[in-house]
Amino acid sequence: MGLRVAVVGGGPAGSSAAETLAKAGIETFLFERKLNNAKPCGGAIPLCMVSEFDLPPEIVDRRVRNMKMISPSNIEVDIHLPNQDEYIGMCRREILDGFMRDRAAKLGATLINGTVHKLEIPSNNTDPYTIHYADHSDGTLEGTQKILKVDVVIGADGANSRVAKAIEAGDYNYAIAFQERIRLPEDKMAYYQDLAEMYVGNDVSPDFYAWVFPKYDHVAVGTGTMKVNQARIKQLQAGIRARAAKRLEGGEIIKVEAHPIPEHPRPRRVRGRVALVGDAAGTVTKSSGEGIYFAAKSARMCAETIVETTNAGQRIPTEADLQLYIKRWDKKYGMTYKVLDILQRVFYRSDATREAFVEMCADLDVQKLTFDSYLYKTVVPANPLVQLKITAKTIGSLLRGNALAP
Repeated sequence: MGLRVAVVGGGPAGSSAAETLAKAGIETFLFERKLNNAKPCGGAIPLCMVSEFDLPPEIVDRRVRNMKMISPSNIEVDIHLPNQDEYIGMCRREILDGFMRDRAAKLGATLINGTVHKLEIPSNNTDPYTIHYADHSDGTLEGTQKILKVDVVIGADGANSRVAKAIEAGDYNYAIAFQERIRLPEDKMAYYQDLAEMYVGNDVSPDFYAWVFPKYDHVAVGTGTMKVNQARIKQLQAGIRARAAKRLEGGEIIKVEAHPIPEHPRPRRVRGRVALVGDAAGTVTKSSGEGIYFAAKSARMCAETIVETTNAGQRIPTEADLQLYIKRWDKKYGMTYKVLDILQRVFYRSDATREAFVEMCADLDVQKLTFDSYLYKTVVPANPLVQLKITAKTIGSLLRGNALAP
């Protein structure tokens, strides 16, 4: 028998891993508890994800080419993408996730509508892992209790990962995101045709930002904050509703959602023949809170490593084989995470520094550097003169921010 791999979680991470494995001819089982799941999420994806993951145009609800950054004192800075071909994609997760999951199934992955309850760890390096799950294909919430034996497990089951708990991967700090989907009158929706807004300030988040992101027929209005401020989340949501009140006038709340966001990688992301990817591994970035692209990318890199080290499923991989994925991931993106962590610590710590952050966003060199790194995930260092200018601008903005802060 060839290699058997179970992927637990059918979001962008799990679907990306399952697709890569199935394409290589490896027997793959993709578990998803809720096939129509609409995960609470801002839903922004970078341009490079559209091409890299071959996403069709209908997956993207809105092509945002304009951003409005709004400071604590309500100073607005408009950012425009000058290149007509560049945009930030705005997606509904139920559409994006469903497409990627169905594609993995069409390519050969066995899609199981099931809830994984328990993962039995073998006592040696060759015996299979045993997955205990409820099969919901009969349409019931309880489902039918079943087991599946596999050689490798990929945990793509989110921030509250049961796979991570089973392998004792350790805990991490997390933020809480709260979001309302609001259907607006036509004239108000037209304002958000290709525009997204980001608000900063203690009234909307003490350590992150709040957002208004446009979707197909509504806007996603939300905020995020660290776990320590969890009790304040509804108060902070009221803050963003108040700040954006004129633009949301006449809107109807059609859905209220909340979910945890990992703040750093888990202490262990690989143990034995089990690997964690996406939110389960803690791949969300600081400062921007971006998770979709990095979830899908980490899962693809993990699956590619499995295909490579097992000769397309001809042998059982070792823990060292799976650790290769972690080494490659950290080498490729480690610096990105460190830089964004520093940015969050520097600019999100007070209303004065948030004022400075928004002022800096008005600088065209800062905009270019930011969007190039976000849209294409390739950080191209600025030339020394531009770098010097940005450094001076940062210091000046931080000094002025103290005077501007409300």
